[in-house]
Amino acid sequence: MRGGRHAGDASHLSGIPLSAKLGTLAVLLVISGFFSLAETSMMALNRFRLRHLARTGNRGARLASDLIARTDRLLGVILLCNNLVNSAAAVLVGVISIELFGDNELALAIGTAAVTFLILVFSEITPKVIGATYPERIALPLAYVLGPLLRLLYPIVWFVNLFVSTLLRLLRIRRQRGDETESLSPEELRSLVLEHSHFMPRKHRSILVNLFDLERITIEDVMTPRHQIEAVDLDQPEDELFEKLATSYHTRLVAYRGELNNVVGILHLRRAISLMRDGHIDTADLEEMLTEPYFVPAHTPVFTQLGYFQENRQRVALVVDEWGELQGLITLEDIIEEFVGEFTTSTPARAIGYAWDENGAVLVEGTTPLRDLNRQLQLALPLDGPKTLNGLVLEHFQDIPEGGVSARIAGVPMEIVQTQGRAVKTVRIFRPPVPVSPESETAF
Repeated sequence: MRGGRHAGDASHLSGIPLSAKLGTLAVLLVISGFFSLAETSMMALNRFRLRHLARTGNRGARLASDLIARTDRLLGVILLCNNLVNSAAAVLVGVISIELFGDNELALAIGTAAVTFLILVFSEITPKVIGATYPERIALPLAYVLGPLLRLLYPIVWFVNLFVSTLLRLLRIRRQRGDETESLSPEELRSLVLEHSHFMPRKHRSILVNLFDLERITIEDVMTPRHQIEAVDLDQPEDELFEKLATSYHTRLVAYRGELNNVVGILHLRRAISLMRDGHIDTADLEEMLTEPYFVPAHTPVFTQLGYFQENRQRVALVVDEWGELQGLITLEDIIEEFVGEFTTSTPARAIGYAWDENGAVLVEGTTPLRDLNRQLQLALPLDGPKTLNGLVLEHFQDIPEGGVSARIAGVPMEIVQTQGRAVKTVRIFRPPVPVSPESETAF
């Protein structure tokens, strides 16, 4: 029966010359390769670049976007045509094999092997590699063909997808919308910027990376600590007070009485200096110039505080802890420097830079913020605990170490050079043997 059936199939094509059959087979393989090329190129398209091209008026990009928006329909029409063509090619190869080798098991085996080889090489692997290599060049022109083809075969595609949807529901698989599958988390966006940094200047890449970090850091990470705040005591003698005003580096100073927790306001130095030039002013005149202090919690995210500065039209805020004690000071400039880098107008106290010497070591003040060390020395010291090198050392030893004591903290060799009172004053840091990964580096 088997031999009779194949003989019957072959008899229908017996009148067709072998060259015509081979030509038809070549055409079928090309058509199959076309649909394989279309499938891979469409699926390999960069969705974000595709949207950009569509917004700029590229008609091919708009057509491709519409097709990809309904992946089930797109794959339905491509796979429907591809499988029909592959089936036709398999039947034709069987007919050719019988004609060349006779109606026997060997002919069927040869035909099966031949059609498998031809489809794999010419209709599957090669077109898909090309489609994955040049998705944009191929998919956009092919969208002009796939769109009309989908409209033509839509009833068949809809009927097939009806069974597919039922099967997916039985398997409890929910098809996601395009915007759900293409959304990126902040960490994924950060990795995307780092991996494609060759498309943009290093400065621009650094700004983008630092912007992602603003959501994770708080005011406490970037504030000027309390002991570094330049402030004026209104209770001190007037000659000393005015001398300090005349030599101050800042344009705004914290004014207090007696001790720093007793803040009475913020003094705009330019207004005070102009009045001092016009004539004698006293402490009472200075108090009239004070603006009300603006207090913020220490654990406020930096990006949130940037919005608060904008809403309240403020440039300076005093940072307090949960008990209301003054911890430090944050300015608009401090936040901006977190993503654009240090300004040339930075204060001398903050302009200290660190670099490895010829022996791979550097001497660092204990009050140096860990973020500055990570940034300047390309380290990866933890930032979720203490904010300064002194705090990190004290947390590691759970005590105040003596000078000359060495330790490896977070993989970084350190030597305590000098302690003073209850704090570590200077530390010698040695370059760690294992370099920090690029993703943990900051460019500034």
